[in-house]
Amino acid sequence: MTREERKKNKIDSLPGNLYEAIQVTEESQLVRQALGEDLFYKFIDNKKIEWDHYQAQVTDYELQQYFSIL
Repeated sequence: MTREERKKNKIDSLPGNLYEAIQVTEESQLVRQALGEDLFYKFIDNKKIEWDHYQAQVTDYELQQYFSIL
């Protein structure tokens, strides 16, 4: 489907990355109820730590693109 067709049919896209998924999940009453309050907050905290670790990685692209500048 094209973007316009998805919009017309009220079909949302999946989050583009883990950070966006965390933001959506934080607003989800379904996930909160399924996990319970304590586990829900632990889950969100762990996913934020995972995102921080991911963001700290230097990719092959970055090395190839920017290493010569250093």
